[in-house]
Amino acid sequence: MRISRFVVNPIEENTYILWDEEKREAAIVDPGMMRANERNVVDEFVSKNNLSVKMVLMTHLHFDHAASARYIADKYGVKVYGSLDDAHLGEALPTQSRMFGMEIDIKPLFIDEALHDNDVLMLADEEIKVLAVPGHSAGSMAFYLPASGVVLVGDTLFNQGIGRTDLPGGNYRKIVQSIKEKLYTLPGETVVLPGHGGSTTIDDERNYNPYITV
Repeated sequence: MRISRFVVNPIEENTYILWDEEKREAAIVDPGMMRANERNVVDEFVSKNNLSVKMVLMTHLHFDHAASARYIADKYGVKVYGSLDDAHLGEALPTQSRMFGMEIDIKPLFIDEALHDNDVLMLADEEIKVLAVPGHSAGSMAFYLPASGVVLVGDTLFNQGIGRTDLPGGNYRKIVQSIKEKLYTLPGETVVLPGHGGSTTIDDERNYNPYITV
């Protein structure tokens, strides 16, 4: 599976496109684009590579990750997949953006397809395993692609860091538990793709992350 990253919006969120070179099927993860020019870059990538978008995957429903989720879903005629435990955050997207001083056109977001721990999605011929990793938000999810050796973790785990837990639905005890029980149990060479910043690996975080004591 090919994975392309787009750093978008003032909070420098990572929007990812998962795509299969042979079948040209794609999934867009956390489309946080807030401006027309950012949406155009993603749309041009989809068009240039002749991709067929199949789904929008949400690691969680904070506004910086979800600002263009409905735009992408409507443009490509697909569904938004995410946890209903974050439904209240999706409904409050306009309030969230105002809390952070963002003057953007953003509407409430409603999940089309509910995801649960251990669900398995298919993109082209590759499995995407859904891992519930609450803590940064109540409904935080990670998407693990075992064949590609990659896990997309949203704001649960960063390179030498963890997600903040002081926002509604955040819980420090739960995020530590999620990291230890769901992420650190993955193969050590698994590449971690976070919602902000650069990539890391499970081994590096197990060995060097100062916020988690194994």
